Amino acid sequence: MSEKDVLEILGKKVALGESANVSFNVAKLHTQNRIDVPVIIERSKKPGPTVLITAGIHGDEVNGVEIVRQIISKGINKPKKGTIICVPVINVFGFIHMDREFPDGRDLNRVFPGIQGGSLASRVAFKLVTEILPHANLVMDFHTGGADRFNAAQIRIMKGEKNLDELAKIFGAPFVLYSKNINKSFRKTCYNLGIPALLFEGGKSFHINSTITNTGVNGAKRVLHHLGMLRSKFKVSKPKKNCVYVLNSKWIRARYSGMFKSTVSINSVVKKGDVLGHITDPYGSFNHAVKAPNNGYIFNINESPIIYQGDAIFHISTRLKYDEV
Repeated sequence: MSEKDVLEILGKKVALGESANVSFNVAKLHTQNRIDVPVIIERSKKPGPTVLITAGIHGDEVNGVEIVRQIISKGINKPKKGTIICVPVINVFGFIHMDREFPDGRDLNRVFPGIQGGSLASRVAFKLVTEILPHANLVMDFHTGGADRFNAAQIRIMKGEKNLDELAKIFGAPFVLYSKNINKSFRKTCYNLGIPALLFEGGKSFHINSTITNTGVNGAKRVLHHLGMLRSKFKVSKPKKNCVYVLNSKWIRARYSGMFKSTVSINSVVKKGDVLGHITDPYGSFNHAVKAPNNGYIFNINESPIIYQGDAIFHISTRLKYDEV
């Protein structure tokens, strides 16, 4: 057996055709209990690419975790060729407490590539980047909207990456949002290492939405099918609608504090001047209509019933790759 036939990850050797569940541990709780980050590895007997599927970088983003859970439970992660590595909950610390950050108060997605002797979050990032990420030829990272803001299902990539353009189209989410890589994010680290990464966003924190999870699971299946990794037992359906490619967008922010109710649904096409929602007060003496500043698609809605002046309440496209509005 050649050296290429054996994958060594976190001290575990996994040959072609083998499966393994391994974990990495960087620290204990204050009670001295170990907290392990499970890593599920499935290898085909036939060589091929290695796909890393991750979720739970933020502990409260359970919708992303549910997508990866379904990929594992349905056996989608058992490849026809190559290797699939799943890390369903990277921030186990936050997941336990339903908290976005680590116990040290740091956002894991702002400390990559991490430091071996750094903060708790930084150590987890370092372990992921040095022990797991180098094996990947492609990353699919699943996220969820935060702070009561519901994201339409979308893939986020940088402009000018033809390979990711093709994969985003194959994934088939309703929206492809071109956005810059945030400094010290997981996606930026993948980019720096030359590893293509599809970042999926959908739903909102603390919630599992079946439409979003179905979109995520079906998108992953399409990408794996494209790579020749999806077993023939799984059906692959085409997206119901063509992707909308968003080149530029902006947040519509609340001009007033008060009670908030949206009157448009996610994925809506709106025209300039359309009423999107209302801000009112508890006493029935104030009613402010929030209007669209331009034609565009609404792909994020704040679902909090109480908002404050300056809060982001809608995310609207301002320029599309193709003139669709």
